[in-house]
Amino acid sequence: MSWMDEIPEAARVYLDGNRLDEVECVIADLPGIARGKAVPAAKWDKQPHFHLPNSIFFQTITGEWGEAAGPDGFLEPDMILRPDLSTATAAPWTKDGTLQVIHDAFDQKGRPVGCSPRNVLKRVCDLYKAEGWTPVIAPEMEFYLVGRNIDPAKPIAPMMGRTGRPAAARQAYSMSAVDDYGPVIDDIYEYAEIQGIEIDGITQEGGAGQLEINLRHGDPVKLADEVFFFKRLLREAALKHDCTATFMAKPIEGEPGSAMHVHHSVLDSKGRNIFCGPAGGETDDFFHFIGGLQQHMPSVVAVIAPYVNSYRRYVRDHAAPINLEWGRDNRTTGIRIPISPPEARRVENRLAGMDCNPYLCIAASLACGYLGMKNEIWPAKSYRGDAYDAEAAIPEGLHDALMLFDKAKEIHGVLGEEFARVYSIVKHAEYNEFLQVISPWEREHLLLNV
Repeated sequence: MSWMDEIPEAARVYLDGNRLDEVECVIADLPGIARGKAVPAAKWDKQPHFHLPNSIFFQTITGEWGEAAGPDGFLEPDMILRPDLSTATAAPWTKDGTLQVIHDAFDQKGRPVGCSPRNVLKRVCDLYKAEGWTPVIAPEMEFYLVGRNIDPAKPIAPMMGRTGRPAAARQAYSMSAVDDYGPVIDDIYEYAEIQGIEIDGITQEGGAGQLEINLRHGDPVKLADEVFFFKRLLREAALKHDCTATFMAKPIEGEPGSAMHVHHSVLDSKGRNIFCGPAGGETDDFFHFIGGLQQHMPSVVAVIAPYVNSYRRYVRDHAAPINLEWGRDNRTTGIRIPISPPEARRVENRLAGMDCNPYLCIAASLACGYLGMKNEIWPAKSYRGDAYDAEAAIPEGLHDALMLFDKAKEIHGVLGEEFARVYSIVKHAEYNEFLQVISPWEREHLLLNV
């Protein structure tokens, strides 16, 4: 197998102990769902690429379609999907030896497909590279382990712990709470180790059955790949123990929402953090990056909070920021500067929900910081005290967020005009689908009372 030398060591170790039976050729669509094909290993060894229709990027989360095909009509032409062998990783929950490989999407003339989320992130990273900058990110992933829910009309409930009781709320950082779902966590660690994903830590969060997993900092595309893989890993580990991992921003009424906080730093051509000056001080680039987040984040909230449910997470005094203030070691601000040595100085964006597409979320956040540094945007003064007392500064719902996104021409130029066009059409179509659904609240309070 000629490609064996190009795959990561963890994948080679996996294949040393498992006969390769199948390769899953995958790509993330706009919601971040893995699309693709599973092919026998013998066929994979002979094919340099495969095809999927470009319409996979026009689907809403329900599987309906946005009218985003363009002037030629809905012809569903094939894209050329080429493997990135550096992403090859095991699917350790399968019975037979299986590798997953992320692919990049090109049109039939060999050009990157502009609305492919991984291509969007690569485009933003290339803009940094053109300036001599290398962005570095670290994601924090919050999610819930919940009981199986096969009836959408019923509320979601926390999973049962080893005590026979549902997982308890308000137990942030409790080691006993983490132990309550020890078997699931054991499998998470095992799967991650087999896949070569380095976990920086697991903690209990404030919600009932809510956990947080941090990944080691590194290249934005590589980390987005890991989050993409990790969501599937977590689902598989949970299902093995008769529960479900959910990444909804607000799955349980009255409980905290789930975020994907993103930490950012930027290196120069010599590998030095440009947020740290010669004497360890805070640089102009550091402040400009924050200024870019403050000015442009409202325009990309539709990307980092992509569903109607996403906005239920933004609740004042409930562990989710509603502001664009920045502060040092202040978790009430939307933009936080964690405690660190000067050479590790970084900016944490706390606005994104875990329901985001990791490629698009990271791309959008980096795009705001990029425009801040390019345009030398200065931030407001750092906020002192409880920033929940500050004015709300983000859209209150998906419709308003999309209106801001549609007007953000400077952001479109960074993320790509084709992506902005397709994303807007698909999300507007999805929102209109939502408006056709009559909720239990409406039936309960309006049916007999109005």
